[in-house]
Amino acid sequence: MKNIKEIAGKILNLSSEEKVSEGIYATLEDLIEQRRYINFVNYHNKKTTFSKSAGDIKSAFKGRGMEFDQIRSYQYGDEVRDIDWRVTARKMTPYTKIYNEERNRDVYVFLDLSPSMVFGTKRELKSVAAAKIAGLLGWISFENKDKFGCLIYDGSEYFFYKPQNSRAALLAVLKKMSEIGKSAALDKKMSKEDSGGFEKSLRMLQKNIKSRAEIFLISDFYMFDDKVKKSLAALSKKGKLYLIDVFDRIEKSAPRSGEYMISDGDKNLIFDTGNDNFKDEYAKYFVHKSKLIKDFCLKFSFDYMSVSTAIPIFRQIKLG
Repeated sequence: MKNIKEIAGKILNLSSEEKVSEGIYATLEDLIEQRRYINFVNYHNKKTTFSKSAGDIKSAFKGRGMEFDQIRSYQYGDEVRDIDWRVTARKMTPYTKIYNEERNRDVYVFLDLSPSMVFGTKRELKSVAAAKIAGLLGWISFENKDKFGCLIYDGSEYFFYKPQNSRAALLAVLKKMSEIGKSAALDKKMSKEDSGGFEKSLRMLQKNIKSRAEIFLISDFYMFDDKVKKSLAALSKKGKLYLIDVFDRIEKSAPRSGEYMISDGDKNLIFDTGNDNFKDEYAKYFVHKSKLIKDFCLKFSFDYMSVSTAIPIFRQIKLG
């Protein structure tokens, strides 16, 4: 049997490996190329905030410091989360914790490249979009002289890279992202995800973070049960969390009326999208899932952002 790259080459009338890979997996060149979009992100999106909860990507890298300095009386405009409740209770008047601004900090990315991310119907797979986001964050960290660390989860194993600020270290991480993404997309047999692997990887990241940091979680968050929520809450004690929810347009609304077959590699399922009730329930599922994540982020003051695979990544990553 001819391999998938040969078939793709004939279908798309492409000859080079780079062209065949477009949208299927992110090559190392694709991830290196994300560096060129730093200025676009920095200067063309200044009026758009990262989320409705708190903060934005710019604040993540060069904003509120995390190193405690002193305590002073509460002033109008201070954040509620900075109130020192023990001192406030003792003095019977509100006091605020003050932090030094940190110009160099650790930035971590949790990159989900598990089987559910190997899906896409427009422009590129979710795994490709996620890798590009991680690459862009890596280059922003490098330019800001922040240390960049990464944990890549492939559905069964995780690969952890300690934070560093060097071009060689960043390229090593990008190379691994590309290799895992390529293996996931072109593997003849779809791998089975470890049922608790996502949560275990979050716990491993939490154990490896030594000091308060900025932590970006890039995933479709289909694994979002109570154990995952508990791990996210624990992880937040190590730093500020930013959840980036990657989705494909067909996950948001059902495809046009007709019969479709889906497969998990072992079993096939045929469903009909011509039923109006089916379409309504289909759309409600996506809305419900997104709301659960957003509400959770608001509760714990995490930042939330949704990213579509149908739009170039650099046009969606917003700065304040």
